[in-house]
Amino acid sequence: MITIISADGRAEQEQLSAMRARAAASNAEIELAVRAILEDVRENGWEAVRRYSEKFDGREPYELEPEDLERACAACDPALIAAMEHAAANIRDYNEKLLARTVEWRSPDGGVVGRVVRGLTRVGIYVPGGTAAYPSSVLMNAVPAKVAGVEEIVMVTPPTEHLSAAVLAAAKIAGVDRVIAVGGAQAVAALTYGAGFIPRVDKLVGPGNAYVAAAKRLAYGTLDIDMVAGPSEVLVIADETAEAKFVAADLLSQAEHDRLASAVLLTTSMELARAVDGELERQTAALSRQEIIRASVRDYGAAIVCPDLARAAELANEIAPEHLEIVTARPRELLPAIQNAGAVFLGAWSPEPLGDYLAGPDHVLPTSGTARFFSPLSVDSFLKTMSVVEFDRASLAPLAGEIITLAETEGLTAHANSIRVRFENGKEDS
Repeated sequence: MITIISADGRAEQEQLSAMRARAAASNAEIELAVRAILEDVRENGWEAVRRYSEKFDGREPYELEPEDLERACAACDPALIAAMEHAAANIRDYNEKLLARTVEWRSPDGGVVGRVVRGLTRVGIYVPGGTAAYPSSVLMNAVPAKVAGVEEIVMVTPPTEHLSAAVLAAAKIAGVDRVIAVGGAQAVAALTYGAGFIPRVDKLVGPGNAYVAAAKRLAYGTLDIDMVAGPSEVLVIADETAEAKFVAADLLSQAEHDRLASAVLLTTSMELARAVDGELERQTAALSRQEIIRASVRDYGAAIVCPDLARAAELANEIAPEHLEIVTARPRELLPAIQNAGAVFLGAWSPEPLGDYLAGPDHVLPTSGTARFFSPLSVDSFLKTMSVVEFDRASLAPLAGEIITLAETEGLTAHANSIRVRFENGKEDS
Protein backbone atom coordinates (compact mmCIF):
# COMPACT_ATOMS: atom_id res chain seq x y z
CA MET A 1 0.00 0.00 0.00
CA ILE A 2 2.87 2.39 0.78
CA THR A 3 6.00 2.86 -1.32
CA ILE A 4 9.12 1.66 0.50
CA ILE A 5 12.30 3.48 -0.42
CA SER A 6 15.89 2.77 0.61
CA ALA A 7 17.58 6.13 1.12
CA ASP A 8 20.45 6.47 -1.35
CA GLY A 9 20.61 10.24 -1.75
CA ARG A 10 18.45 10.18 -4.88
CA ALA A 11 15.30 8.13 -4.30
CA GLU A 12 14.27 10.02 -1.20
CA GLN A 13 14.85 13.37 -2.92
CA GLU A 14 12.46 12.36 -5.70
CA GLN A 15 9.84 11.65 -3.03
CA LEU A 16 10.43 15.07 -1.43
CA SER A 17 10.07 16.74 -4.82
CA ALA A 18 6.66 15.14 -5.28
CA MET A 19 5.57 16.43 -1.87
CA ARG A 20 6.71 19.96 -2.70
CA ALA A 21 4.97 19.87 -6.07
CA ARG A 22 1.64 18.99 -4.49
CA ALA A 23 1.92 21.95 -2.12
CA ALA A 24 3.02 24.37 -4.81
CA ALA A 25 0.06 23.72 -7.08
CA SER A 26 -2.17 26.78 -7.50
CA ASN A 27 -5.26 27.60 -9.48
CA ALA A 28 -5.03 30.83 -11.44
CA GLU A 29 -8.76 30.80 -12.19
CA ILE A 30 -9.62 30.65 -8.49
CA GLU A 31 -7.29 33.55 -7.71
CA LEU A 32 -8.76 35.63 -10.52
CA ALA A 33 -12.32 35.01 -9.30
CA VAL A 34 -11.42 35.74 -5.69
CA ARG A 35 -9.61 38.95 -6.61
CA ALA A 36 -12.77 40.17 -8.31
CA ILE A 37 -14.87 39.35 -5.22
CA LEU A 38 -12.49 41.22 -2.92
CA GLU A 39 -12.50 44.27 -5.16
CA ASP A 40 -16.29 44.22 -5.48
CA VAL A 41 -16.75 44.04 -1.70
CA ARG A 42 -14.17 46.76 -1.14
CA GLU A 43 -16.10 49.08 -3.47
CA ASN A 44 -19.70 48.04 -2.81
CA GLY A 45 -19.66 46.69 0.72
CA TRP A 46 -22.74 44.95 2.07
CA GLU A 47 -24.57 44.86 -1.25
CA ALA A 48 -21.74 42.84 -2.82
CA VAL A 49 -21.49 40.48 0.18
CA ARG A 50 -25.23 39.88 0.14
CA ARG A 51 -25.20 39.21 -3.60
CA TYR A 52 -22.36 36.67 -3.44
CA SER A 53 -23.85 34.96 -0.39
CA GLU A 54 -27.17 34.48 -2.15
CA LYS A 55 -25.40 33.27 -5.30
CA PHE A 56 -23.10 30.73 -3.63
CA ASP A 57 -24.94 29.80 -0.43
CA GLY A 58 -28.57 30.47 -1.30
CA ARG A 59 -29.27 33.07 1.39
CA GLU A 60 -28.00 36.39 2.69
CA PRO A 61 -25.75 36.57 5.76
CA TYR A 62 -27.27 36.88 9.21
CA GLU A 63 -26.03 37.10 12.77
CA LEU A 64 -26.84 34.53 15.41
CA GLU A 65 -28.14 35.50 18.83
CA PRO A 66 -26.58 34.36 22.12
CA GLU A 67 -29.64 32.17 22.64
CA ASP A 68 -28.74 30.24 19.49
CA LEU A 69 -25.43 29.23 21.05
CA GLU A 70 -27.15 28.25 24.27
CA ARG A 71 -29.54 26.01 22.34
CA ALA A 72 -26.64 24.47 20.47
CA CYS A 73 -24.96 23.57 23.77
CA ALA A 74 -28.17 21.99 25.01
CA ALA A 75 -28.50 19.97 21.79
CA CYS A 76 -25.02 18.42 22.11
CA ASP A 77 -24.19 15.20 23.90
CA PRO A 78 -23.02 16.10 27.44
CA ALA A 79 -19.93 13.95 26.85
CA LEU A 80 -18.99 16.16 23.89
CA ILE A 81 -19.52 19.32 25.93
CA ALA A 82 -17.32 17.91 28.70
CA ALA A 83 -14.59 16.98 26.20
CA MET A 84 -14.64 20.44 24.62
CA GLU A 85 -14.53 22.13 28.02
CA HIS A 86 -11.56 19.96 28.97
CA ALA A 87 -9.80 20.83 25.71
CA ALA A 88 -10.52 24.55 26.18
CA ALA A 89 -9.12 24.45 29.71
CA ASN A 90 -5.89 22.81 28.51
CA ILE A 91 -5.52 25.26 25.61
CA ARG A 92 -6.13 28.15 28.00
CA ASP A 93 -3.60 26.88 30.53
CA TYR A 94 -0.94 26.33 27.86
CA ASN A 95 -1.35 29.83 26.40
CA GLU A 96 -1.52 31.57 29.76
CA LYS A 97 1.91 30.17 30.53
CA LEU A 98 3.23 31.56 27.22
CA LEU A 99 1.64 35.00 27.53
CA ALA A 100 4.17 37.78 27.01
CA ARG A 101 4.10 40.67 29.46
CA THR A 102 4.83 44.38 29.23
CA VAL A 103 8.36 45.03 30.44
CA GLU A 104 10.53 48.14 30.95
CA TRP A 105 14.11 48.60 32.17
CA ARG A 106 16.83 51.18 32.59
CA SER A 107 19.08 51.24 29.53
CA PRO A 108 22.89 51.48 29.78
CA ASP A 109 22.59 55.15 28.77
CA GLY A 110 20.27 55.96 31.65
CA GLY A 111 16.93 56.19 29.86
CA VAL A 112 13.94 53.93 30.24
CA VAL A 113 13.17 51.54 27.37
CA GLY A 114 10.81 48.63 27.06
CA ARG A 115 7.95 46.96 25.28
CA VAL A 116 4.21 47.32 25.79
CA VAL A 117 2.19 44.21 24.91
CA ARG A 118 -1.41 44.57 23.74
CA GLY A 119 -3.99 42.14 22.43
CA LEU A 120 -5.42 42.86 19.00
CA THR A 121 -8.69 44.77 19.01
CA ARG A 122 -10.81 42.52 16.80
CA VAL A 123 -10.10 39.09 15.31
CA GLY A 124 -12.09 37.05 12.81
CA ILE A 125 -12.26 33.24 12.83
CA TYR A 126 -13.30 31.40 9.69
CA VAL A 127 -15.01 28.05 10.28
CA PRO A 128 -15.87 25.91 7.23
CA GLY A 129 -19.30 24.38 6.88
CA GLY A 130 -20.33 20.90 5.80
CA THR A 131 -18.17 17.90 6.66
CA ALA A 132 -15.17 20.13 7.46
CA ALA A 133 -16.93 21.86 10.37
CA TYR A 134 -14.55 20.97 13.18
CA PRO A 135 -15.39 22.25 16.68
CA SER A 136 -11.80 21.57 17.78
CA SER A 137 -10.59 24.23 15.35
CA VAL A 138 -12.93 26.77 16.92
CA LEU A 139 -11.33 26.11 20.31
CA MET A 140 -7.80 26.18 18.92
CA ASN A 141 -8.35 29.54 17.21
CA ALA A 142 -10.54 31.34 19.74
CA VAL A 143 -9.11 30.37 23.14
CA PRO A 144 -5.57 31.75 22.48
CA ALA A 145 -7.14 34.97 21.19
CA LYS A 146 -9.15 35.25 24.38
CA VAL A 147 -6.04 34.70 26.50
CA ALA A 148 -4.25 37.42 24.52
CA GLY A 149 -6.94 39.91 25.52
CA VAL A 150 -8.53 40.37 22.09
CA GLU A 151 -11.48 42.69 22.67
CA GLU A 152 -13.86 41.11 20.15
CA ILE A 153 -13.78 37.72 18.43
CA VAL A 154 -16.04 37.39 15.38
CA MET A 155 -16.66 33.92 14.00
CA VAL A 156 -17.96 33.44 10.48
CA THR A 157 -19.30 30.21 9.01
CA PRO A 158 -21.30 29.51 5.82
CA PRO A 159 -25.09 29.96 6.21
CA THR A 160 -25.95 26.32 5.64
CA GLU A 161 -29.46 25.08 6.34
CA HIS A 162 -28.39 23.47 9.60
CA LEU A 163 -25.38 25.05 11.29
CA SER A 164 -23.29 22.57 13.26
CA ALA A 165 -24.45 22.47 16.88
CA ALA A 166 -20.99 21.27 17.94
CA VAL A 167 -19.32 24.24 16.23
CA LEU A 168 -21.73 26.72 17.83
CA ALA A 169 -21.27 25.07 21.23
CA ALA A 170 -17.51 25.32 20.81
CA ALA A 171 -17.89 29.03 20.04
CA LYS A 172 -19.83 29.46 23.29
CA ILE A 173 -17.24 27.52 25.31
CA ALA A 174 -14.33 29.43 23.76
CA GLY A 175 -15.85 32.84 24.43
CA VAL A 176 -16.55 33.95 20.85
CA ASP A 177 -18.34 37.31 20.96
CA ARG A 178 -20.25 37.28 17.66
CA VAL A 179 -21.20 34.52 15.23
CA ILE A 180 -22.15 35.55 11.70
CA ALA A 181 -23.46 33.14 9.08
CA VAL A 182 -21.48 34.12 6.00
CA GLY A 183 -18.93 32.06 4.12
CA GLY A 184 -16.57 31.87 1.19
CA ALA A 185 -14.36 34.57 -0.25
CA GLN A 186 -17.13 37.09 0.43
CA ALA A 187 -16.77 36.44 4.17
CA VAL A 188 -13.04 37.07 3.97
CA ALA A 189 -13.67 40.25 2.00
CA ALA A 190 -16.30 41.47 4.47
CA LEU A 191 -13.95 40.96 7.41
CA THR A 192 -11.12 42.64 5.49
CA TYR A 193 -12.97 45.84 4.58
CA GLY A 194 -16.10 45.82 6.74
CA ALA A 195 -19.54 45.43 5.15
CA GLY A 196 -22.85 46.36 6.74
CA PHE A 197 -23.10 44.75 10.17
CA ILE A 198 -19.99 42.63 9.47
CA PRO A 199 -17.07 44.47 11.07
CA ARG A 200 -13.55 44.94 9.77
CA VAL A 201 -11.06 42.84 11.75
CA ASP A 202 -7.35 43.17 12.45
CA LYS A 203 -6.55 39.51 11.85
CA LEU A 204 -8.27 36.54 10.25
CA VAL A 205 -7.51 32.97 11.24
CA GLY A 206 -8.97 29.56 10.49
CA PRO A 207 -9.04 27.03 7.64
CA GLY A 208 -11.14 27.09 4.50
CA ASN A 209 -11.44 25.79 0.95
CA ALA A 210 -9.29 26.92 -1.98
CA TYR A 211 -11.36 30.11 -2.42
CA VAL A 212 -11.02 31.06 1.24
CA ALA A 213 -7.29 30.32 1.20
CA ALA A 214 -6.82 32.45 -1.91
CA ALA A 215 -8.86 35.28 -0.39
CA LYS A 216 -6.79 35.23 2.80
CA ARG A 217 -3.57 35.31 0.79
CA LEU A 218 -4.79 38.28 -1.27
CA ALA A 219 -6.15 40.13 1.77
CA TYR A 220 -2.89 39.81 3.70
CA GLY A 221 -1.41 43.24 4.23
CA THR A 222 -4.79 44.90 4.64
CA LEU A 223 -5.22 42.60 7.63
CA ASP A 224 -3.03 39.95 9.19
CA ILE A 225 -3.68 36.23 8.74
CA ASP A 226 -2.51 33.12 10.54
CA MET A 227 -1.07 31.34 7.51
CA VAL A 228 -2.10 29.95 4.15
CA ALA A 229 -2.56 26.32 5.05
CA GLY A 230 -1.56 23.55 2.68
CA PRO A 231 -2.48 19.85 2.77
CA SER A 232 -2.11 18.02 6.09
CA GLU A 233 1.07 16.06 6.72
CA VAL A 234 2.64 13.78 9.28
CA LEU A 235 6.18 12.48 9.45
CA VAL A 236 7.10 9.63 11.77
CA ILE A 237 10.70 8.83 12.72
CA ALA A 238 10.81 5.30 14.10
CA ASP A 239 13.42 2.68 14.93
CA GLU A 240 13.14 -1.09 15.33
CA THR A 241 11.53 -0.71 18.77
CA ALA A 242 8.41 0.97 17.37
CA GLU A 243 5.07 -0.83 17.28
CA ALA A 244 4.05 -1.13 13.63
CA LYS A 245 0.32 -0.87 14.34
CA PHE A 246 0.82 2.37 16.28
CA VAL A 247 2.93 3.90 13.51
CA ALA A 248 0.44 2.87 10.83
CA ALA A 249 -2.49 4.25 12.79
CA ASP A 250 -0.77 7.60 13.18
CA LEU A 251 0.08 7.81 9.48
CA LEU A 252 -3.56 7.08 8.64
CA SER A 253 -4.78 9.77 11.04
CA GLN A 254 -3.48 12.42 8.64
CA ALA A 255 -4.00 10.57 5.36
CA GLU A 256 -7.76 10.61 5.97
CA HIS A 257 -7.87 14.42 5.80
CA ASP A 258 -7.32 14.88 2.10
CA ARG A 259 -6.16 13.14 -1.07
CA LEU A 260 -3.24 15.59 -1.03
CA ALA A 261 -2.29 14.78 2.57
CA SER A 262 1.17 13.35 3.11
CA ALA A 263 2.06 10.51 5.49
CA VAL A 264 5.76 9.59 5.57
CA LEU A 265 7.74 7.16 7.70
CA LEU A 266 11.49 7.55 8.20
CA THR A 267 12.88 4.42 9.79
CA THR A 268 16.15 2.62 10.37
CA SER A 269 14.40 -0.76 10.03
CA MET A 270 13.32 -2.36 6.75
CA GLU A 271 11.44 -4.92 8.83
CA LEU A 272 9.39 -2.16 10.47
CA ALA A 273 8.71 -0.51 7.10
CA ARG A 274 7.24 -3.76 5.76
CA ALA A 275 5.24 -4.39 8.90
CA VAL A 276 3.79 -0.85 8.75
CA ASP A 277 2.83 -1.41 5.12
CA GLY A 278 0.85 -4.48 6.14
CA GLU A 279 -0.79 -2.64 9.03
CA LEU A 280 -1.81 0.22 6.75
CA GLU A 281 -3.69 -2.20 4.53
CA ARG A 282 -5.30 -4.00 7.45
CA GLN A 283 -6.39 -0.89 9.33
CA THR A 284 -7.58 1.02 6.27
CA ALA A 285 -10.12 -1.70 5.55
CA ALA A 286 -11.96 -0.77 8.75
CA LEU A 287 -11.93 3.02 8.29
CA SER A 288 -14.64 5.29 6.91
CA ARG A 289 -12.53 7.37 4.48
CA GLN A 290 -10.87 4.52 2.62
CA GLU A 291 -10.94 6.14 -0.80
CA ILE A 292 -9.26 9.33 0.44
CA ILE A 293 -6.71 7.38 2.49
CA ARG A 294 -5.72 5.10 -0.37
CA ALA A 295 -5.22 8.03 -2.74
CA SER A 296 -3.18 9.96 -0.18
CA VAL A 297 -0.93 7.03 0.75
CA ARG A 298 -0.50 5.97 -2.88
CA ASP A 299 0.42 9.40 -4.21
CA TYR A 300 2.14 11.13 -1.28
CA GLY A 301 2.97 8.44 1.25
CA ALA A 302 6.32 6.72 1.63
CA ALA A 303 8.40 4.65 4.01
CA ILE A 304 12.02 5.72 3.67
CA VAL A 305 14.59 3.39 5.20
CA CYS A 306 17.54 5.45 6.48
CA PRO A 307 21.01 4.25 7.48
CA ASP A 308 20.68 5.80 10.94
CA LEU A 309 18.60 8.20 13.02
CA ALA A 310 20.96 11.07 12.27
CA ARG A 311 20.07 10.81 8.57
CA ALA A 312 16.40 10.56 9.47
CA ALA A 313 16.68 13.80 11.44
CA GLU A 314 18.39 15.50 8.49
CA LEU A 315 15.56 14.48 6.18
CA ALA A 316 12.98 15.60 8.74
CA ASN A 317 14.55 19.05 8.88
CA GLU A 318 14.54 19.22 5.09
CA ILE A 319 10.86 18.26 4.94
CA ALA A 320 9.92 20.58 7.87
CA PRO A 321 6.67 18.71 8.51
CA GLU A 322 3.48 19.98 10.08
CA HIS A 323 3.47 17.07 12.56
CA LEU A 324 6.57 15.10 13.54
CA GLU A 325 6.40 11.99 15.70
CA ILE A 326 9.58 10.48 17.14
CA VAL A 327 8.87 6.88 18.06
CA THR A 328 12.26 5.50 19.05
CA ALA A 329 13.81 3.84 22.09
CA ARG A 330 14.93 7.24 23.41
CA PRO A 331 12.89 9.88 21.56
CA ARG A 332 13.96 12.89 23.63
CA GLU A 333 17.60 12.27 22.71
CA LEU A 334 16.77 13.00 19.07
CA LEU A 335 14.89 16.24 19.84
CA PRO A 336 18.02 18.49 19.83
CA ALA A 337 18.66 17.43 16.22
CA ILE A 338 15.21 18.62 15.09
CA GLN A 339 15.18 22.19 13.82
CA ASN A 340 12.09 22.36 11.61
CA ALA A 341 8.66 21.05 12.57
CA GLY A 342 5.27 22.50 13.46
CA ALA A 343 4.72 20.20 16.42
CA VAL A 344 6.86 17.37 17.79
CA PHE A 345 5.36 14.34 19.53
CA LEU A 346 7.75 12.26 21.62
CA GLY A 347 7.23 8.57 22.17
CA ALA A 348 4.65 5.91 21.39
CA TRP A 349 2.09 7.35 23.80
CA SER A 350 2.06 10.86 22.33
CA PRO A 351 0.12 10.29 19.09
CA GLU A 352 -0.65 13.22 16.81
CA PRO A 353 -4.45 13.20 17.55
CA LEU A 354 -3.59 13.99 21.18
CA GLY A 355 -2.25 17.30 19.89
CA ASP A 356 -5.21 17.79 17.58
CA TYR A 357 -7.68 17.72 20.43
CA LEU A 358 -6.60 17.80 24.04
CA ALA A 359 -2.91 18.30 24.90
CA GLY A 360 -3.04 22.12 24.92
CA PRO A 361 -0.63 23.31 22.19
CA ASP A 362 -2.39 24.51 19.06
CA HIS A 363 -3.17 22.28 16.11
CA VAL A 364 -3.01 25.20 13.67
CA LEU A 365 0.47 24.49 12.34
CA PRO A 366 2.69 25.50 9.41
CA THR A 367 2.49 23.13 6.43
CA SER A 368 4.28 22.55 3.14
CA GLY A 369 7.75 23.07 4.56
CA THR A 370 6.95 26.48 6.05
CA ALA A 371 7.90 25.24 9.52
CA ARG A 372 11.37 26.36 8.42
CA PHE A 373 10.24 29.91 9.24
CA PHE A 374 6.63 29.86 10.59
CA SER A 375 5.45 28.88 14.05
CA PRO A 376 2.25 27.30 15.37
CA LEU A 377 -0.71 29.51 16.21
CA SER A 378 -0.61 30.57 19.86
CA VAL A 379 -1.38 33.49 22.14
CA ASP A 380 1.60 35.25 20.50
CA SER A 381 -0.35 35.30 17.23
CA PHE A 382 -2.95 37.64 18.73
CA LEU A 383 -0.57 40.10 20.36
CA LYS A 384 1.09 43.22 19.08
CA THR A 385 3.87 45.14 20.78
CA MET A 386 4.88 48.79 21.01
CA SER A 387 8.33 49.88 22.01
CA VAL A 388 8.64 52.55 24.72
CA VAL A 389 11.43 55.13 25.04
CA GLU A 390 11.68 57.64 27.91
CA PHE A 391 14.84 59.76 28.41
CA ASP A 392 15.39 62.97 30.33
CA ARG A 393 17.82 65.77 29.48
CA ALA A 394 20.64 64.26 31.48
CA SER A 395 20.42 60.89 29.74
CA LEU A 396 19.89 62.32 26.23
CA ALA A 397 22.75 64.86 26.39
CA PRO A 398 25.65 62.36 26.13
CA LEU A 399 24.03 60.78 23.07
CA ALA A 400 23.28 64.01 21.19
CA GLY A 401 26.54 64.20 19.24
CA GLU A 402 26.36 60.61 18.02
CA ILE A 403 22.71 60.94 16.96
CA ILE A 404 23.53 64.13 15.03
CA THR A 405 26.50 62.41 13.36
CA LEU A 406 24.42 59.44 12.27
CA ALA A 407 21.54 61.62 11.04
CA GLU A 408 23.78 63.95 9.00
CA THR A 409 25.64 60.99 7.51
CA GLU A 410 22.29 59.81 6.18
CA GLY A 411 21.43 63.28 4.89
CA LEU A 412 18.54 63.65 7.34
CA THR A 413 19.23 67.15 8.63
CA ALA A 414 15.80 67.54 10.22
CA HIS A 415 16.56 64.49 12.36
CA ALA A 416 19.78 66.13 13.45
CA ASN A 417 17.99 69.41 14.08
CA SER A 418 15.47 67.67 16.36
CA ILE A 419 18.36 66.86 18.69
CA ARG A 420 20.39 70.06 18.18
CA VAL A 421 17.59 72.50 19.09
CA ARG A 422 17.23 70.90 22.51
CA PHE A 423 20.73 71.87 23.48
CA GLU A 424 21.13 75.31 21.92
CA ASN A 425 22.70 77.83 24.29
CA GLY A 426 23.32 74.95 26.72
CA LYS A 427 19.76 74.82 27.98
CA GLU A 428 16.46 73.16 27.15
CA ASP A 429 14.10 74.73 24.67
CA SER A 430 10.97 75.43 26.65
